[in-house]
Amino acid sequence: MSDQDILVLFKNGQRDKAFKKLYHLYPKIEKLVLSKGGSKDDASDVFQEALIILNRNLQKSEFKLTSSFYTYLYSVSRFVWSDLQKSHTKKQLQELNAQDVQVFQEVIEEKKYQLAEHAFLEIGKRCQQLLQLFYQKAMSFNDISKVMQFKSAKIAKNQKYKCLKKAKDIYQTKLKSVQS
Repeated sequence: MSDQDILVLFKNGQRDKAFKKLYHLYPKIEKLVLSKGGSKDDASDVFQEALIILNRNLQKSEFKLTSSFYTYLYSVSRFVWSDLQKSHTKKQLQELNAQDVQVFQEVIEEKKYQLAEHAFLEIGKRCQQLLQLFYQKAMSFNDISKVMQFKSAKIAKNQKYKCLKKAKDIYQTKLKSVQS
């Protein structure tokens, strides 16, 4: 059946018959999509979209088919496939970026942990001991003052504050040097 005959079927409202005739072009469109890295499912989707575009255009009174149906569908399919790949690539890029961001955040958290650990090691043995007694062993300031031989619980509390401030200052200094 010629392109003219298929066009007449469309104009006479026999769209189903016309589309059935156009399906003989599908293997050529499938070959195009497969050659561009697509799958058979992609080819089917692209061909369906090209037929929808053709149908919409045929309904416009000003539309004139200036080439064969094959040439028209091939060109439309090529553009549809190109658009599909671009949107697919953007989606992959967004997913990749989300994964990269997650990995990057994990690296940052690990680096912060290392900086905190380094700050703890720099504050001195006595401060380390005091903070370990308070945070790890959950000892009261009264007990800490006895173990570390402070005159009172209040002095132990003040010393803990000073040690913590010293560790925070070291941490902040290291963090700023890493960020710059």
